[in-house]
Amino acid sequence: MEKERISPQQAAAMVEDGMTIMIGGFMAVGTPGKIIDALLEKGVRDLTIIANDTGFIDRGIGKLVVNKQVKKIIASHIGLNPETGKQMSSGELEAELVPQGTLVERIRAGGAGLGGVLTRTGLGTVVENDKQRVMIDGQPWLLERPLQADIALIRCSVADLAGNAMFNKTTKNFNPVMATAARLVIAECESIVPMDHAAADRYNTPGIFIDYLVKGE
Repeated sequence: MEKERISPQQAAAMVEDGMTIMIGGFMAVGTPGKIIDALLEKGVRDLTIIANDTGFIDRGIGKLVVNKQVKKIIASHIGLNPETGKQMSSGELEAELVPQGTLVERIRAGGAGLGGVLTRTGLGTVVENDKQRVMIDGQPWLLERPLQADIALIRCSVADLAGNAMFNKTTKNFNPVMATAARLVIAECESIVPMDHAAADRYNTPGIFIDYLVKGE
């Protein structure tokens, strides 16, 4: 079955104030820039964004931060975006910083329907605050809760008409795992090709996870 192809503006129209959004990318590499620009135009507010980082002032998620459309960020680091740090210090932006491996596993747990993951990363640090310790064979572990979102906005290199997606090199990053952990998934694609364009095993993410396709750059 072919996936519906929509514009960036139509994608942005599905995002409402106060939603929790996963956005793929690593320092804006593999981030759906056309959809982010459409979100800027729409002016949606009070977003909770789950992402690896907040990019740059003028690229990626950072543009939403600069425009003060983000209420909370759950990320591994703020990226090269001093505006994020400024808003964190002033109390305008709530930030939950999560070790990168833990972040991706929490998203994976959300996609797999698991109750969480156990890790020793963060024991004895501020990462442990307000988290449950679990003892296994006499050793302490931290229980990290799963992460899910209302919408995941991802970017792929190529998608076929059925939504099967492949990601080129480092653009893959968080995109495939985020596609499993949201109620609605919108993929911005560099190119959209016929269903017989490539062998099935070349695709990283099955089309069953993707709801809409947006033609990107």
